[in-house]
Amino acid sequence: MQYLFGHPMPVPWLLADILTILVTLLVVVFIVQKSRHPLAVLLESFAFVFLYASVYENFAVVQGWYVYGRSLLMIGDVPLSVPLIEVDVLVTVLWLLEKMEIPVWCKPFIAGLFGMLQDFSLDPYTVRQVFTVYGITSGRWSWLLPQGAANIYGVPVYNFPVWMLIMFYASIFILLGRWWYKRSGYKPVVGYAYPFLMIFLALLAMVSPLSQFLLWLAPFFTKGSGSEWIMLAFHLFVPTVLLAVFWRGRMKHPVTLKNDLPLFAVIVLFHLADILFTVAGGYNEVLWLILLASLVHFGLLGLIYVSGKKVYPVKEEFLFEP
Repeated sequence: MQYLFGHPMPVPWLLADILTILVTLLVVVFIVQKSRHPLAVLLESFAFVFLYASVYENFAVVQGWYVYGRSLLMIGDVPLSVPLIEVDVLVTVLWLLEKMEIPVWCKPFIAGLFGMLQDFSLDPYTVRQVFTVYGITSGRWSWLLPQGAANIYGVPVYNFPVWMLIMFYASIFILLGRWWYKRSGYKPVVGYAYPFLMIFLALLAMVSPLSQFLLWLAPFFTKGSGSEWIMLAFHLFVPTVLLAVFWRGRMKHPVTLKNDLPLFAVIVLFHLADILFTVAGGYNEVLWLILLASLVHFGLLGLIYVSGKKVYPVKEEFLFEP
């Protein structure tokens, strides 16, 4: 195996980091071009990455839940690519939800579903990307699981709902912040303040006892128990029902590849990369799960695209709030 740069780094890890950075740059360009108030959305994204996702991930590492291998760019003990993937998916799904005719209270659940589908494609193979550098063997992402803990191919079952909750809480408070910003008449001071205040509240929610209840039904059950399967089913079932009952393919704005290609490119590129790394690495035992998650996600995107094509085009300079 070849390694690059002064600090040895496996090539597959490096390629994954480069792809994530490039996709993030695509998202930033789209925010600047399509947002009515791009600075507010960029501040949301900055706060999400550095004051929410990376803080929680570092907390998890300190707690001894898992460890990461060396990455191109690190935030503490966490590769920058991890919160970047999360924020890219969050921005994408919130953008799509702006186009969909669905109640606001449903949106955090759908954002959580997008996060889980992305994680089902990502985690099963990253824990298998194991390399030895300077005599130290490490996975790109290594879970420290107690014996007998509920898991899916070495990844704890509760980890997939964790992605649901990360997106769920962030969406709730970001949407509240955007409502406040709009109600203020888009006062600059509110636009500067709400991303940081709301992300702080999201972080408090993420580390609250409510999260443990939503992950493994604490305090009635313990982490690692079979209750994690119940909550995984719950988190998959609820947004699916909400889409079927409250959305049903109705759209407020048209969706076209010409104007909205980055929305689809973000998720498609991440899934295709996951499939490629899985096949190239020979991780055949998890390939079916990664393909299934990717196909479900592609199917949902396809349904949104087909539904959006039926909407009569309305000439608007911006289709994304705030």
